[in-house]
Amino acid sequence: MTIQRMDNVAIVVEDLDAAVAFFTELGMELEGKAQIEGLYADRTVGLDGVRTDIAMMRTPDGHGRLELTQYHTPAAIAAQPQNPPPNTVGLHRVMFAVDDIDDTIARLRPHGAELLGEVAQYENTFRLCYLRGPAGIIVALAEQIG
Repeated sequence: MTIQRMDNVAIVVEDLDAAVAFFTELGMELEGKAQIEGLYADRTVGLDGVRTDIAMMRTPDGHGRLELTQYHTPAAIAAQPQNPPPNTVGLHRVMFAVDDIDDTIARLRPHGAELLGEVAQYENTFRLCYLRGPAGIIVALAEQIG
């Protein structure tokens, strides 16, 4: 048996509306919102008394999804360090292909995005950057050139 597809990547955030605004500005589409709670939620995640709000964000091509999750109970626990560097063990980053990297960065800055380094060019094929997004996650952008 093999997997059918990767369904989504979940990101726990402190402010669901701000995270939705960030990823909407990036170009993702809000697929839907829901409140998740009950025994099945507790059993699935291994916590008691789970009550969360989620927003499912979809890439324009319909193949990629992010599940943004805001925990109400039990309270979310902050990662240490708060803004881990790119070489931290665990989920490294989420990368998106964009048409115009400079425009995308400019549109995301009002939503709290900060470049970790600078926009760099890889050979004659890509312009790339890492930026800090909601909940301290690293969002990578790639613009194909040439």
